[in-house]
Amino acid sequence: MPAVLIYTTQWCPFCIRAKSLLEQKGVAYEEIPVDGNPALRAEMAGKAGRTSVPQIWIGDIHVGGCDDLYALERAGKLDTLLSA
Repeated sequence: MPAVLIYTTQWCPFCIRAKSLLEQKGVAYEEIPVDGNPALRAEMAGKAGRTSVPQIWIGDIHVGGCDDLYALERAGKLDTLLSA
């Protein structure tokens, strides 16, 4: 299973929702909170090209945010990415 990385903030409802989906699937992930840390947020923005949270990677693939993660799930593609 590829490593899953998610940049979050503590009170972001989209972050909570994305983590919930991953947890429901039994997926371990590395969480990087960017609350109050401009350097980490800049690192995330540089990698993702986006400043919003969450930003999610599965292995080397930048999935995007919460809506993108759920779109993969609805399309039946998330499990394939997670098992690659």
